[in-house]
Amino acid sequence: MKQLNILLLEPFHAGSHKTWAEGFRLHSRHHVQLLTLKGRHWKWRMHGGAVTLAQRFLEQKDNPDVILATSMLDLTTFLTLTRERTAHIPVVLYFHENQLTYPWSPRDADVQLRQDRHYGFINYTSALAADLVLFNSAYHKASFLEALQMFLKVYPDHRGLQNVDKIRLKSEVLYLGMNLSKFDEFRVAKNNKVPTILWNHRWEYDKNPNEFFEILYELSELHFNFELIILGENYAESPPIFAEAKEKLAKHIIHFGYAADFETYARLLWQADILPVTSQQDFFGGSVVEAIYCGAYPLLPRRLAYPEHIPNKYQTQHLHDNRVQLKVMLEKYINNFQLNESTSFKFYVEKYDWSACINEYDALIEKLYNNKMS
Repeated sequence: MKQLNILLLEPFHAGSHKTWAEGFRLHSRHHVQLLTLKGRHWKWRMHGGAVTLAQRFLEQKDNPDVILATSMLDLTTFLTLTRERTAHIPVVLYFHENQLTYPWSPRDADVQLRQDRHYGFINYTSALAADLVLFNSAYHKASFLEALQMFLKVYPDHRGLQNVDKIRLKSEVLYLGMNLSKFDEFRVAKNNKVPTILWNHRWEYDKNPNEFFEILYELSELHFNFELIILGENYAESPPIFAEAKEKLAKHIIHFGYAADFETYARLLWQADILPVTSQQDFFGGSVVEAIYCGAYPLLPRRLAYPEHIPNKYQTQHLHDNRVQLKVMLEKYINNFQLNESTSFKFYVEKYDWSACINEYDALIEKLYNNKMS
């Protein structure tokens, strides 16, 4: 197989999108060129990013063998504006997230004006235009296709419901590639005298911090002994419960706030004993996977993508269905945490490391290219 020239289009080049794109470029056996825009103004990127990236593409002389775009791109607009050069190039669309099932804030002006559906429609037509559609978890693929069926039924006529099956037939699951092995350099031995609880997610409402902290308030009032590491990105409109928890749980907290650098972040993850998760939305759950890799004992919701990160035979001990179950599991773990120190699913999530999954990435793209060219 010849080395392919892959053009990766990312109109929102920040955070996990940026890490994934640069990881793929670094590890693929093919030549990967990134054509990106800064990761800000996400709505405008979904509307106008395709126009800007099309202009920049047309300024280049060489055509790629394959185009790989992410779900933040209006792929139909990009292909239309570049059709004289891209008409016969195989196109892959990778869904990090989608706007059909992502929970919108009810305070968002687009929701109030009933304009939020347009972003889901961009995802729909982009998937329809791509030759291959990839989702970062099995949950993501299933939930998108189910939601798309309902999404299209709202329209008055010519709904194109048959297009759901068209997209389904060209859709596959390709888990998020991650640089997990970089955590190994900063591994520290656990010698905690009391269990250390971890939060390492964004400070946003969809991560359900209220439930997380309210359970900890109750445990603290019942005199359970634990320490607490609170990590994650703090945004301007972060839920107020974080400020409240900083005060109410002060005696438990050993770190609170964004880690200054990766080494600090990694060492804190290795230090943590337990990862209770309450999130209401995660298409993959990168922060959860990182914590599991570093040996934290996961207590995860039996929903979204989380069951995919736990071996089937252990799911009863590690998946909860509601707040009551999570609290009971957390109480049990705190009282017996040293008995569970040998429990680790590092072996199970190592499959997401680029060293383990890059061959699957390359093979899928090679197969598409060969089929398209034959």
